[in-house]
Amino acid sequence: MKKKIYILLIIISGILLVGCTNSMTAREAVRDYLEMYVTLDNKVIEQIDEYVENEEFNEEQKKIYKEILKKEYSTLSYEILNETYDGDVAYVKTKVKVMDLYKVQKDSSDYYENHKKEFNDEKGIYDKSKFLTYKLKQMMDATETTTYEIEFKVIKEDNNWNVSQLSNEDLEKIHGIYKYEE
Repeated sequence: MKKKIYILLIIISGILLVGCTNSMTAREAVRDYLEMYVTLDNKVIEQIDEYVENEEFNEEQKKIYKEILKKEYSTLSYEILNETYDGDVAYVKTKVKVMDLYKVQKDSSDYYENHKKEFNDEKGIYDKSKFLTYKLKQMMDATETTTYEIEFKVIKEDNNWNVSQLSNEDLEKIHGIYKYEE
């Protein structure tokens, strides 16, 4: 599932990069980029729908997963800490606060390890769908948040500041799945 989340992150971030033009400052480009998540911009919703449709979930699980992603994005909050400019390149340090979905997924896996029989079918065989339903419910009910710092690289092209492609690590932070413990 983590590999598939990376694909979603790359798709959405690519779409969002296109939408971050026409800002007057690098700070505004970062703000616009993050606001596309918070406001659930149509481009973000389309990408969520497309991504979830390709997941190996049943219809109810797909519906729940879409709601989880919407909740994650719409509850994201941020604070722009500072910005530095070096010609047509700027670095904008930002603090983001997101739902801690990494912890929920880790706790769900830990629960599975100690309660494997709960996820078996009537024949005693592991039923992946039962575990996915359990994990999605835990994700939907998540209330804990975590905060990360991200330094956005913003490049000025044709008099417009554009957020550069984020690293996988920074995308994971935005999406609340960054593995912050070993």
